[in-house]
Amino acid sequence: MTKNYTVAFRNIKSVIVDDNSTYYDVSKYFKRYYDYDIVLCKANNDFVDLSDKVKRDCDIDFYDRSSLVGNRAYARGARYILLLAVEKVLGSSAKLVCHHSQDKGVYCVINNASIDADVILKIEREMHRIVDSNYVFEKNTVSRMDAIKYFSDKGMMDKVNVLKYVSNTYINLYKVDGKYGYFYGKMPYSTGQVKDFKLIYIDNNGFVMQLPDTINPECVLEYKHYKKVFDKFNEYTKWGNNLNIVNAADLNKVVSSGNISELIRLSETYYNKQLSDIADEIEKSGKKVVLIAGPSSSGKTTTAKKLAVYLKSLGYTPHPISIDDYFFNVSDRQKDENGEYNFETLDVVDVELFNQHLTKLLEGKEVILPIFNFTTGRREYRKEGLKIDEKDIIIIEGIHALNDKLTMTLNRSEKFKIYISPLTQINIDSHTHVHTSDTRKLRRIIRDNKTRSKGASETLKMWGNITKGEINNIFPYQDSVDAVINSALIYELGVLKTYAEPLLFNVKEDSSEYPEALRLIRFLRNFLAIPSEDIPSDSLLREFIGGSSFE
Repeated sequence: MTKNYTVAFRNIKSVIVDDNSTYYDVSKYFKRYYDYDIVLCKANNDFVDLSDKVKRDCDIDFYDRSSLVGNRAYARGARYILLLAVEKVLGSSAKLVCHHSQDKGVYCVINNASIDADVILKIEREMHRIVDSNYVFEKNTVSRMDAIKYFSDKGMMDKVNVLKYVSNTYINLYKVDGKYGYFYGKMPYSTGQVKDFKLIYIDNNGFVMQLPDTINPECVLEYKHYKKVFDKFNEYTKWGNNLNIVNAADLNKVVSSGNISELIRLSETYYNKQLSDIADEIEKSGKKVVLIAGPSSSGKTTTAKKLAVYLKSLGYTPHPISIDDYFFNVSDRQKDENGEYNFETLDVVDVELFNQHLTKLLEGKEVILPIFNFTTGRREYRKEGLKIDEKDIIIIEGIHALNDKLTMTLNRSEKFKIYISPLTQINIDSHTHVHTSDTRKLRRIIRDNKTRSKGASETLKMWGNITKGEINNIFPYQDSVDAVINSALIYELGVLKTYAEPLLFNVKEDSSEYPEALRLIRFLRNFLAIPSEDIPSDSLLREFIGGSSFE
């Protein structure tokens, strides 16, 4: 007997459908509310495939590529199409590897094949053919062991190895044109929904697949190559390759073999060497002002303090100056459109006073520096003045540090600029890279809970505003620097899992943040937990999990 169900879309409209209807069928009633193809559905606060049949009364919402979750599904579909196109053009021996984020896309390489701009063009054309064919991403729920056997027979050992450490009894594979794939999340309904992309040839065997993003979902923008960040990513990738740690399964193998202590020491040494080398560069440059900026939870605070230690070892006396201490009094500001005070914009900083003090310090004059009282919302002043001499260095760390408007009275030649971010090297498998934003988000969830007693829901709720601030105030300046610091630690996702999982499980199922918490929980399932006992007290990771010797 056919059953009917009531499907309620937001607070706009309800429709009645029978149990043969899919969520894709339902989406047709509401596509007029969206500017782009609907690629994802949420039913009763959990994401479902558009191809799934409606099995109960439910509240639903849909997402296109202009939303964050819809954009992720769009990107997964694009990677699958890319994989199919590479195999079609170059044969099954060619191995696609999606390495890391780059501009508004992902940097990929193709091993076991000769690549040039013409080959990349052929692959792009084949991708468009697959899109035009409008194949459905056909979901198949199979046992984990059957999936392991399938990928083993296909020689896709990266997927075999990671599935060995996944505890799920069943997993979802997606079939397109006779080929099965596993991409750790929901797919769009069909290849025809993934219309916009560009492949940009970069080097001998590498290229970038660029996609629309949530800021400009209407098209693929012109590619901008951030060379310094790109080179730092590749440097770390080569280092990981030398350690035979490329994917999650490689890290899990180290954990399960009991050798994680050595890997922790190697990773900490790699990070510390970056700071030692930069301290040497600063000494050679003769510059007196060091500026450090990076996105949220990059480890700026610990990095600035550790860099100061290395500079001291060279005979210098570093003096940290916080941009936050130059905030205007809260009572002198206007609230934003949400009725809140915005601490992210440069407009809340007394740039004129900041530059006056900076100029006087570099002239050898004494300055009484301010200190902002976040409890009262007012600027106060220190009791003792600061005066620097020949062997003193000023270290300025903050969200606007790389913006020349902050230090407008200084010439570029007088500044040593540093960009810091956890440029995560490790991937889930060859076709699924770990976004640096996920590493930072997990760090922030743990630190907010430890230092501010915030739950994961609160951190996830404000993450969108954090991202907007980074897009406007940090990312545009990431390549106009003298040095890039990669603050990612090759072992850290196993440690972050230990601390973040309980907090994520505490997010209520009816919360708007629940789907994102669930996504992160599923993401962390790919990593074995790593205890924190062997992490040194001066580790950057201690800034987030606690026990730092710099606190």
